[in-house]
Amino acid sequence: MTLTLSHLTKRYGDTVALDDLSFEVRPGELFGFVGSNGAGKTTTMRITLGVLAADSGEVLLDGNPVDLDVRRTIGYMPEERGLYPKMKVGQQLSYLAQLHGLSRSDADAAVRRWTERLGIAERVGDTVDSLSLGNQQRVQLAAALVHDPKVLVLDEPFSGLDPVAVDVMSDVLVEKANSGVPVVFSSHQLDLVQRLCHRVGIIAKGRMRAVGTVDELRSGGDARLVVHAPQAPEGWADGLPGVGTVEHTDGRTVLSVAAGVDDQQVLKTALETGPVHEFSLHRPSLTDLFREVVSA
Repeated sequence: MTLTLSHLTKRYGDTVALDDLSFEVRPGELFGFVGSNGAGKTTTMRITLGVLAADSGEVLLDGNPVDLDVRRTIGYMPEERGLYPKMKVGQQLSYLAQLHGLSRSDADAAVRRWTERLGIAERVGDTVDSLSLGNQQRVQLAAALVHDPKVLVLDEPFSGLDPVAVDVMSDVLVEKANSGVPVVFSSHQLDLVQRLCHRVGIIAKGRMRAVGTVDELRSGGDARLVVHAPQAPEGWADGLPGVGTVEHTDGRTVLSVAAGVDDQQVLKTALETGPVHEFSLHRPSLTDLFREVVSA
């Protein structure tokens, strides 16, 4: 199945939350949806689930509008806790699975499977509010998975998790994608997004500013050239076309280098100031790209 968000617009009074936002998540794809706080990520996900109505635009699953029956096939994990705090974990997960159409026996079997998979099987008799924040997050993910969804929409699923839990969560998302499920999740942990996702969308002020694989996005950004020339004065590279100084500290200069720039000319200019102890080229990370996009 393909999840398509087409030309979504949403306003709150004079505030534009979403401005003609479009992207798609393909079958078996992990799609990372990243942006600053207030950029529009949660609004987008709530519109996808029908919790909010868009002012214009549409959400489609395999070309069909997302109505109530279709929404039952989506697994949703909100950023804020969407659980009953005084209800026991096992009872709650079974209840939610039955709301999505599973029989009691199938729901109970799914609860056993996912609580064991997520490492919370021994807590099924506990109330949610008695759990640590990390275990509450695991229960929240179990709630999104317990009905065997055809699509996963997860808002900050890694928030509050310890490294072991992050690994478990990552493995589950990869497994679901490998089974053909389209998975979209938001996260401020850009190293995880870069490692896990097939494609990434960067949203800023309600508009999608960049979409593509990490390699595609990195190839479109300026590279970073690190030059350690102890005798080089600040601004030594300023006259070179396509080259800008990002940082200069104690003879170590970080330069932004546009595509097509001759790095040997940069090296020659650096050598004119004295010896060069380091000269290395780095493609921008997703974190670098994110900073560039949201500050533009």
